[in-house]
Amino acid sequence: MSIFRRSVKYVLVLRRSARLAGVVARRVHGMGAGGDPGSEYRTKARRLMLGAGSLGLALLAADLAFNEKRFFKAAKIGNVDEIRAQIEASAGKGELDAENTSVNRRHALGWTALMIAAANDQPSAVRELLRLGARHDVQERYAGASASASSAGLHPLEVLQRREDEFCPTMNARASFLGWTALHYAALADSAGSAKALLESGADPTARDHAGRRALHYARDPSPTRDLIITHTRRWEEAAAAAAAEERRRFPLEQRLKQYIVGQQAAIEAVAAAVRRKENGWADDEHPLVFLFLGSSGIGKTELAKQLARYMHRDDPAAFIRLDMSEYQEKHEVAKLIGAPPGYVGHEEGGQLTRALARRADAVVLFDEVDKAHPDVLTVLLQLFDEGRLTDGKGKLIECKNAIFVMTSNLAADEIAQYGLKLRREAETRSAQRVGLVPPTSAASGDDAAQTPEAEESLEVSRLFKDTVVRPILKRHFGRDEFLGRINEIVYFLPFSRQELLTLVNLELKRWADKAFARHSVELRWEGGVLGALADGYDVHYGARSIKHEVERRVVNQIALAAERGALARGCGVLLSERGGRVTLAVRRPPSADYTPLDLAAA
Repeated sequence: MSIFRRSVKYVLVLRRSARLAGVVARRVHGMGAGGDPGSEYRTKARRLMLGAGSLGLALLAADLAFNEKRFFKAAKIGNVDEIRAQIEASAGKGELDAENTSVNRRHALGWTALMIAAANDQPSAVRELLRLGARHDVQERYAGASASASSAGLHPLEVLQRREDEFCPTMNARASFLGWTALHYAALADSAGSAKALLESGADPTARDHAGRRALHYARDPSPTRDLIITHTRRWEEAAAAAAAEERRRFPLEQRLKQYIVGQQAAIEAVAAAVRRKENGWADDEHPLVFLFLGSSGIGKTELAKQLARYMHRDDPAAFIRLDMSEYQEKHEVAKLIGAPPGYVGHEEGGQLTRALARRADAVVLFDEVDKAHPDVLTVLLQLFDEGRLTDGKGKLIECKNAIFVMTSNLAADEIAQYGLKLRREAETRSAQRVGLVPPTSAASGDDAAQTPEAEESLEVSRLFKDTVVRPILKRHFGRDEFLGRINEIVYFLPFSRQELLTLVNLELKRWADKAFARHSVELRWEGGVLGALADGYDVHYGARSIKHEVERRVVNQIALAAERGALARGCGVLLSERGGRVTLAVRRPPSADYTPLDLAAA
């Protein structure tokens, strides 16, 4: 019903009220003529007329204003006229964005009108809400009666009652529906009309809820709704695969990894080649892809796994699962990984790994410091790597053949580091022989030297070193050939070259320069010799972390001390210089353009 029709309706109501008040007034006036005081009755008549008019106006104003309860009720029962009227009543309020408009307004407990209509099998209401601007990608915030009651400050019984009365009486009000979209509800309600309207408006059938499940997971089998969702899911997946293939063609994995990983060219190439085989169907589809990253601490192993997940799944946080295996050193902690068996404490919670894989079965899973895990944990991992599936504590089978598993370890780190340094020296010697020069040992002369390094020779670990040095160490620790046999690639991370160290120092100084400007309005600059002085603090056993600590110790400490002594204020500039292997500070105070050296050693 439009606002105009409602206005006409209540004008008629007012006219009837006024007519009735007039009749009463005439009768009262007649009674007054019979000898009673007429003025008293006329006053009552006027009051009656005024009350009737006020009531009519109040009814009209209330009906023309947006009423959230009536709006949600209309969505539940499929009253399209009421939905349209409520949206028209809210027009002109000037909502700022699509998330805050009345059609996308959230109930106090987390759902929207579009979700209500889909859950109650009201296709006409779904279509009308979509036409009025309802967003099909909005996710549910209802987390079950207990959690929602706690966040809303209500009693759980009240939440249960409101969920049944104001949302849908046929759905389990105690369960969590976090992350559900309207399409999830249409699938569960087996509402083919609602699902069709949502899908034709652009709803994503591959969207996952908080548990990692798509709408298809909740559809009945068989049913027209399920067939419809399957058809659209295939289209979305084909389009996504084509877009991903085109993006990878234009922006290969190696290019992405080199943006975030300093050096480690051989490691990047090995990982990219294996992933490319898997993605293009040139690998064993019955087994997941398994890597073992070996090398010193702080050399890029964990960062490479993170960037691999970002590249494969476009920054989806659920697609990267990291487990610190130092937390699984005891036999009983296997239950923490896959879940406790029935009858034991924590059975309902499930395991850390199984819960995460249930949400994203194609995730990149990092087992950090796998050499510290208990042998029983390794047995679980062997099943995972060998069969591409895992049974949790509840007996549920989780298929994860499309996952990528990365293990990191410091085993043989010293041997790999020494071997890498030997390869570096040999490469430098060959380079010097090619150009007829002695390899340089001094630091780069400026910032540009660290930013534009010359192409270096890719170092390759020999088969002899792998078989005679590294493999015996791995076999002695893990104690089983079948575990090592399920690893597709053992990737070696070698120590940084001199040029890579200068790049690391430069990146770390830039990071601190950004912080100094953002937090303290201090401009930080440095001369080229500073890079070499700080690079000398590199420790092959701690990798890039040793560079980070060196910058903090020799640069950040001095800046903090200068600020504490009042020599450095907001708006100042700091210039780092190298003098005899020491890093010194000079400060520029505005409006001066000159830097004044600071002697922080003086009391």
